Amino acid sequence: MLKQFGDNVFQGRIIEVHIGTLLADQAFTFTDWTAEMKAKAAICISEDETLVQSLEISRDRIQTMIDKGMDNEAGMLQGLIDIAQRRIAEIRSGEKPALTPDKNASYAAEVIVDLDLIDEPMIADPDVNNADVSKRYTHDTIRPISFYQAEKKIDLGFVGSCMVHKGDVKIVAQMLRNLEEDAGSVEFKAPLVVAAPTYNIIDELKEEGDWGILQKYSGFEFDDTAPKNSARTEYENILYLERPGCNLCMGNQEKAAKGDTVLATSTRLFKGRVVEDAADKKGESLLASTPVVVLSAILGRTPTIDEYKRAVEGIDLTNFAPPVKVKLKIMLEII
Repeated sequence: MLKQFGDNVFQGRIIEVHIGTLLADQAFTFTDWTAEMKAKAAICISEDETLVQSLEISRDRIQTMIDKGMDNEAGMLQGLIDIAQRRIAEIRSGEKPALTPDKNASYAAEVIVDLDLIDEPMIADPDVNNADVSKRYTHDTIRPISFYQAEKKIDLGFVGSCMVHKGDVKIVAQMLRNLEEDAGSVEFKAPLVVAAPTYNIIDELKEEGDWGILQKYSGFEFDDTAPKNSARTEYENILYLERPGCNLCMGNQEKAAKGDTVLATSTRLFKGRVVEDAADKKGESLLASTPVVVLSAILGRTPTIDEYKRAVEGIDLTNFAPPVKVKLKIMLEII
């Protein structure tokens, strides 16, 4: 995008994302990134069936909350289920399909992403030692993992915050299975903190058999009956299964040790948020996908392409498609 336009065309605008088969939690992850683009807001255009699936998932999760006695006297949660049911009926009947752009819609700019050009995972690097101060702690320095030549040391990995969804936690579980099958067991050379988005998702992961493999390799699992008295700032080289929520991304809850190099799924790479500087070393919060973070924590460094491919074997990392063509469109006016 920077090569195409030379500056941030997203700033102050609304982004319309055309990846129509993203379920709501995946779409939320995508649109949440736009805060880092300095956009005002974003919307993902969804296909009818995808929107129905998203509503059904939300409906069922809310029903689980009701079954646990979490609704109030006014029946607020039941009201949300009723709204979801009506919307599903509107879509399936054709009365009110999923939102689509007007045929005569015009845009300030169009950014087309050719996925065939992305042949390896990318890392957003805060570039904390850049001679140009204005280039530090931005999302503008994007590098392929091969750039680091498997030599970038990682002090802490973090999979969590609002930037992940259920699928990310399932990826962690499948990677552990893959690595266990390949090497017989899994050992962490750097700590890995995993915070699932919600309690409902953890319940689903338990039912589907994924939470068990996480528990097998965890050295710590949150316990709401015995909560920690203070935020953790020191870590062992183990897997930490933390309480659902923001965790390291919030900046005032858990925190990495000063001067650490953190590889995280969180979008917050600016100074002091996830990690603060030490007297002799600047803290770095690099941003990467869930598979890259997990593997880097296990290796204690960024992986090679071959190591990465073995670790993600059998994992569908690109289960989405555009409704018409691969395109990101930026709307001229606020919607």
